[in-house]
Amino acid sequence: MVANGAKSMRLAELHSSAQHLARIIWECLQEEESVELDGLGIFRLRPGGQVEFIPNRRPKVFLAYVREDYPAAERLYQELLAAGFDPWLDRKKLLPGQNWPRAIEREIAVSDSFIPILSRRSLSKRGQFHAELRHALYWAGRMPLEETFVIPVRLEECTVPDQIAGRLHYVDLFPDWSAGVAEVIASLRAKAAAVRD
Repeated sequence: MVANGAKSMRLAELHSSAQHLARIIWECLQEEESVELDGLGIFRLRPGGQVEFIPNRRPKVFLAYVREDYPAAERLYQELLAAGFDPWLDRKKLLPGQNWPRAIEREIAVSDSFIPILSRRSLSKRGQFHAELRHALYWAGRMPLEETFVIPVRLEECTVPDQIAGRLHYVDLFPDWSAGVAEVIASLRAKAAAVRD
């Protein structure tokens, strides 16, 4: 009986939270044309007061990099965004006060693809980049063998770690950035098409 009571309380709390969220969205729609929930979709107010939800169907792509390579990461972010993907870059997506290690782990877990940006700097530096890469390889290991998840890119001539080079094809973004990005986008589109089939 106690378990049923606890379950009823959780359901009541969930219902209350859903009502609260609906009220917040409704209030925002009174001031704005649309409200976007990052990664989920967009709420729009239709004529007559009906609320329409348009789900985000763009494939999510996590970009991992080291601080020194941020200009290249942002450039890749912009190109993926323009190509119709939903790229995730910490400086663009993390909110003030957010628990960033947990947010990053969550984003890797829910992403459709993970792109580590390899350079001499990223491969020689200890820290978050390698933690993200290990976390992505963990998730890749739980996927079907033929599914593409990690798509490594190189910014410059550098030695790719054996754990990656021995299993995954990587893309060079040098000397021809556009050709390399086109190869990445083709891979991401092929994966998206395979998921739809």
